[in-house]
Amino acid sequence: MAIWFKEITLEDINRFGKNTMSEFLDIQFIEIGDDFLKATMPVNERTRQPIGILHGGANVALSETVASTAANSVIDMNQFFCVGLEINANHIRSVKEGIVTAIASPLHLGRSTQVWQVKIFNEEEKLTCISRMTASVINRPKE
Repeated sequence: MAIWFKEITLEDINRFGKNTMSEFLDIQFIEIGDDFLKATMPVNERTRQPIGILHGGANVALSETVASTAANSVIDMNQFFCVGLEINANHIRSVKEGIVTAIASPLHLGRSTQVWQVKIFNEEEKLTCISRMTASVINRPKE
C-alpha cells in the first residue's frame, strides 16, 4: 500500500525543485515506490570539495531534498507543510566521480513529526552515506 497522500509523478516532483538548490546541484528524482523516493545527483565541480571527492554538505543537501520532498508528499499540502527539524549524516565511503543515488524511506510518520532514513549509494551500489532527517509537520497559515 502506497504512503503518498495523493498520486505524485516524477514530472511533478522534479518541477517542484526548479530554481532551487536542487536544480543547481542537478538532483533528479528517478523513482517513486510505494514507500520510498529515489533521486540522483552527479559528482562534479558543483558537488566536490577541493580535494576532489564528493562534499559532505552535498550529501546532506541531497538527503534533505529527497527526505523533505517525500515528507511533503505524505501529507495534505493544502493544510500542512513539512520542514527539516534535524538532519545527520555518516559519510561512509568517498566518491570521486559518477552519479550517487539516494533512497528515502520513512521510519516514523506522525501527526507532528516524521523521521526519514536516506541511504546514498555509488554507481557500484556500495553505501557511501546514511542520513536521518526529522521533519516538523506545520499547519499551513489560513489566508
